[in-house]
Amino acid sequence: MTSRTMLSLAAALGLAACAAQQPQHNARLPYDAVIGAGDPLRSAVATTSTAFSSPNRLAGQPEQAARAVAQMEFVAVEMETNPRFTGEVSISPARYARAREEWRRALGIPAGTAPQRVIDSLYASARALGSGQTEAAAAALPPSVFPQGGAATLTRLAALPALPLTNQAAVEANDTLRRQDGQGRGRF
Repeated sequence: MTSRTMLSLAAALGLAACAAQQPQHNARLPYDAVIGAGDPLRSAVATTSTAFSSPNRLAGQPEQAARAVAQMEFVAVEMETNPRFTGEVSISPARYARAREEWRRALGIPAGTAPQRVIDSLYASARALGSGQTEAAAAALPPSVFPQGGAATLTRLAALPALPLTNQAAVEANDTLRRQDGQGRGRF
């Protein structure tokens, strides 16, 4: 093989490797999710590990359910991509992927939807619900993210089924943060 052919082959393999990788997602919580929280991840983990521990905790509370699901989107991204957790053998990216599939299936969110779009839509809806504006809450859930419509999604949020994989992921995140605290690595 000539050096030109080898360079072409190496370039093609490099491009193929890049194309095969999943896109790296970033996520952030909106300002009103983190008021008073020194660490948005720690706050989201504490909230979600409680919220998803029992379906009864969120039953009939679509505002709280919207915030909890949005926070799980954030937690899943952070646990997979945050350098604080690089090398954590207890973190299972597959667990977060399965949990994301579970809560997205429960709300009818397409698999390829960017986490930030889910977070922003759910928080906008929760804000509207908190202000007693049900129609605005439904309108905040766009069909591109919630294909079954805003009203149907609000109904689902008010009656989330048990989400055991989501609960396991939230508990894993909580345990990971506690373990890091015990090793003196969790607090900044």
